[in-house]
Amino acid sequence: IWDNVSFTWKIKLPEAFSLHKPREEQGSARRRGTAGGMAVPMVQLAPDLSVSRLCFGTMTLGEQNTLPQSFRLLDAAFEAGVNFLDSAEMYPVPQRRQTQGRSEEYIGRWMRARNVPRDRIVLATKVTGPSGQMTWIRGGPKSLDANNILEAINDSLLRLSTDYIDLYQIHWPDRYVPMFGETDYDPRRQYGSVAIEEQLDALGKAVDSGKIRYIGLSNETPYGVMKFLHISNYMQSSPRIITVQNSYNLLCRNFDCGLAECCHHESISLLAYSPMAMGILSGKYFSAGGGPSDARMNLFRGRYSEGESRYNLSNVTLKAAVEDYINIARKFGLSPASLAIAFVLIHPLVASAVFGATKVWQLREVVEARNVHLTSEMTAEINKVHARYPNPCP
Repeated sequence: IWDNVSFTWKIKLPEAFSLHKPREEQGSARRRGTAGGMAVPMVQLAPDLSVSRLCFGTMTLGEQNTLPQSFRLLDAAFEAGVNFLDSAEMYPVPQRRQTQGRSEEYIGRWMRARNVPRDRIVLATKVTGPSGQMTWIRGGPKSLDANNILEAINDSLLRLSTDYIDLYQIHWPDRYVPMFGETDYDPRRQYGSVAIEEQLDALGKAVDSGKIRYIGLSNETPYGVMKFLHISNYMQSSPRIITVQNSYNLLCRNFDCGLAECCHHESISLLAYSPMAMGILSGKYFSAGGGPSDARMNLFRGRYSEGESRYNLSNVTLKAAVEDYINIARKFGLSPASLAIAFVLIHPLVASAVFGATKVWQLREVVEARNVHLTSEMTAEINKVHARYPNPCP
């Protein structure tokens, strides 16, 4: 239950929700080693699908990161106990014809080069939703029909050099929804979309053929989640979604306003992407000089509309919120990254935080945050800032 007075979760999860509780698996054969002498905790997404509570998001591999750099990042993640990798057919970003698919390709090349047993890695990737811009992906997919979904799965399998994908996600809905910084639904913008029945039927065929194991959604709404669940209930042969991957961080807690209730009652895990709000919560963009020149928002300024529309660095409310969160971290002797990651991981519905890193030291800083425990005093301070500046990056 969400308490509007204290701005905190007060939930006693039923027994069926034990899958959301992280379970230590020290000494697991699924990891080469650990960082700091302690493995990243694990959680069950499904009875036979155990993932680390930190998921390495790979959308920089192949653009910001070269192949050798990507290998070093993947090595560091795996050695720290991260067994969960998330990608997408459109990655890396900013998306362009020359690099499309490289992120998946680099993962596949790394697994072959390191001779990583397939069952020690959980691979998640996504099919691109309708896009009039990315014409190099199947002519600019006009819809998420069965042909587009099945072709995307086959292409991802080839790039990943694997014969199955553990978690296959719809990157964004086929229908119109406000997203990437938009908040208000405008019914006049709705357009014809592919029936969810067709999407589930195509995904079900891929499950039956062994090409994918489980399915999930991304950038979804409460309506979308419940519609997929409702239809899968009466389509006997269709798979049931087990995850939704949406943005969740100190600057964006929209998940708690409706979608959390759906996930709670329907046993859907949240994969929280952008836990560092694209690096903004580190404070680097508000430092002298505006941060490093190779930081994503500087390096790709004017080329990454999805990121810039959500993370508007000229927003004074955003800057004020970030400064307050950094002050909280300093007050309690934490790094800004530790505070940001720990906040996401304490959410009872978050199975894994999908984080990005372009440098090994950034990755290790995120991994170290697994040891941080937020006290009630810290949480109270965080919620005071949220009350002053609610969701400046929706």
